[in-house]
Amino acid sequence: FQNEINEVPFFDVQLPYELALKIFQYLGKAELGRCAQVSRTWKILAEDEVLWYRLCQQEGYLLDTSISDHSCWKLTLKNCRAREHMLKTNWKNRVGAVSQLRYEPGRVLCDVHCCDGVVMAGYSSGEVRLWDTRTWDYAAPVLAAVAGPAGAGALPHVSFVRINSSLAVAAYEDGSVSVWSLLLGQEPIHHFQHNQRIQALALAPGGAALATASGFQVKVESPDDKGFWQTPGTFEIQKLVNFLNLVPDVPGRPVAVAAAEDIVYLLKAEDPGKILHSVYGQPVTCLDVAAHETAFGIKTFGWLLNEPNQILLYNLETNQCVTKVGNSIGDFSCVNLHSSPPNMLVAGNKDRRVRVFDLRSAEAVCSVYGHQLGVSAVQMDEWKIVSGGEEGLVCVWDQRMGTKLWEMHARHPVRHVWFNSHSLITANIPEEKNPRGSSITEDDHSLHRKYRGVIYSYEFSVDQLAVGSVLPICRSSYDELTGYNYNIGLAVPYDSI
Repeated sequence: FQNEINEVPFFDVQLPYELALKIFQYLGKAELGRCAQVSRTWKILAEDEVLWYRLCQQEGYLLDTSISDHSCWKLTLKNCRAREHMLKTNWKNRVGAVSQLRYEPGRVLCDVHCCDGVVMAGYSSGEVRLWDTRTWDYAAPVLAAVAGPAGAGALPHVSFVRINSSLAVAAYEDGSVSVWSLLLGQEPIHHFQHNQRIQALALAPGGAALATASGFQVKVESPDDKGFWQTPGTFEIQKLVNFLNLVPDVPGRPVAVAAAEDIVYLLKAEDPGKILHSVYGQPVTCLDVAAHETAFGIKTFGWLLNEPNQILLYNLETNQCVTKVGNSIGDFSCVNLHSSPPNMLVAGNKDRRVRVFDLRSAEAVCSVYGHQLGVSAVQMDEWKIVSGGEEGLVCVWDQRMGTKLWEMHARHPVRHVWFNSHSLITANIPEEKNPRGSSITEDDHSLHRKYRGVIYSYEFSVDQLAVGSVLPICRSSYDELTGYNYNIGLAVPYDSI
């Protein structure tokens, strides 16, 4: 309401504090820092806790906290950014600690799965083990199995294990399935039996539903409101199921996606025989499911050179193909959609390449090559890719540069890769579960050590570790003249070169 001819300085206008705070909420960190140097009043305003709490939330830090949890949100944001930079530097330079999760020295590792740092492993002895890597305490409890009939002898091999935030599930070679609650103890809360061997096992990431495929039948189990387990759906499939996933975050009855050779089914209780995709002679080679979409690789006809192998993305609400990505001669062996950044997808191929696709443009934005055999497991985030190969190699890549940061090797194929901001878990699982020369009665722990498989846990958060705790590749005395090309400043002093 001032006369526009007269130039009035902004400081002569007296605004209420709440209105000034509304104006300042559109500023970033640098602008708030400059405003804090104007005057004492502006400094108080620019350092208001509401502004810095909002900035902290916008950058993705401490999303599950309230404004009263910290007294100085400006310092909290600074510490969070410094920790993120430190973790990223440690990832790139491979600075941290690595441990092997060992158990049952005379038994062979059969399957591994993890959720939020909790690792679940099944062995050829029939035993199932848990590790909580978040506490840095590797005392692993054994999940008790259901007692078999009298005189049954040793437990059958573990076929599959799955774990989420509340449940742990194991499927055995004899067709039995056991379910444990991570909150109630080591005794199973549910157990059921299939007549045939189980081909696939799926557990909902955030719920209490599980699905099993045995023979030509897919069975979905979930507890009701009182905790009693029931079977909301049993589906008959025309072919043997190769891949099975449960759609996360589905209200009501669980929904499953199953791939049986060249047919992909969307299994709902109200529409049990829904076929999502079917092309005769084009088998599905990998499958992954997100909240609203599913991605799977298909192997096309070998004699049609103009039709390469591709990955199809289907919308689970419209049941229509959204996009097709990939143009490869080799088969896509693994795909990760659920943990990739929005509109991104990462896939591994038998041609030894790892590809990152932008689903909006249906083009490959990154293609890296570094495995001797096919890629068997992949995961990515905003800046890095972790891939595992059939030859036992784990590679960490910088996605934007397209370069390999470092690698680690073990004997057996990498079947499971999982990481978050500060830790990495990899599992090398052998193909042969009964090494030649081994016997059930042999108790020699030093026998066939190379055939057992191994689980590695990497921790890149140096806050929890000793100052000198680095990965074995970095440990080198200053007396040696030869070193590795990783962390060369630690391995070889410059004055000795």
